Amino acid sequence: MEGLKFVLVFVVLALASSFASASDPGPLQDFCVAIKETDGVFVNGKFCKDPEQVTAKDFFFPGLNVPRDTSSAVGSNVTAVNVAQIPGLNTLGISFARIDFAPHGGLNPPHTHPRATEILVVVEGTLYVGFVTSNLANGDNRLITKVLNPGDVFVFPVGLIHFQLNVGKTNAVAFASLSSQNPGVITIAKAVFGADPPINPNVLTKAFQVDKKVVDYLQKQLWTDNNN
Repeated sequence: MEGLKFVLVFVVLALASSFASASDPGPLQDFCVAIKETDGVFVNGKFCKDPEQVTAKDFFFPGLNVPRDTSSAVGSNVTAVNVAQIPGLNTLGISFARIDFAPHGGLNPPHTHPRATEILVVVEGTLYVGFVTSNLANGDNRLITKVLNPGDVFVFPVGLIHFQLNVGKTNAVAFASLSSQNPGVITIAKAVFGADPPINPNVLTKAFQVDKKVVDYLQKQLWTDNNN
């Protein structure tokens, strides 16, 4: 009987602990507009602006209706709207982006957002999108893809490698919302071959099973792109 009581008490305490740790997941103030100063209340990596000094400008970003230049090497342009552009996003756990794609193959290359799930809506053009799962039970990584048209919505789970490719003959435009004020982005090719300082070529030749000349070329090309 005493043993049963102990088990019941243990279960109750465990449940109480889990409820306590799950409480108050959001901010406990209306907002914490980020400032560069280092004298104030420090919340989520930023110092807070005096609430009495907050204005509408702290929550505003203009011009996402304007088409962006897509003449980059990959044929796309991402306009990020995170806490760096809207300081009022600090502690709110959300950000936004406009993505422009050139016709005939404009690409938002394979990349990940380490701190955010992304939900994307196509407003113009046709995109082939997809993401790769983490290791399945058999060790494989499954590719999940879809062709999207205007009005279609697609979700990329947090941390997974994903991409978007314009498969149409005209410009394409999509808007994305991300579940972090600062989701971060790791573009796979640039991160691997354009790291500064460079990753040892011996690591990359063995990992990708390619000749060192290929690695040298990619490192030279992508390191230059990263540092221009």
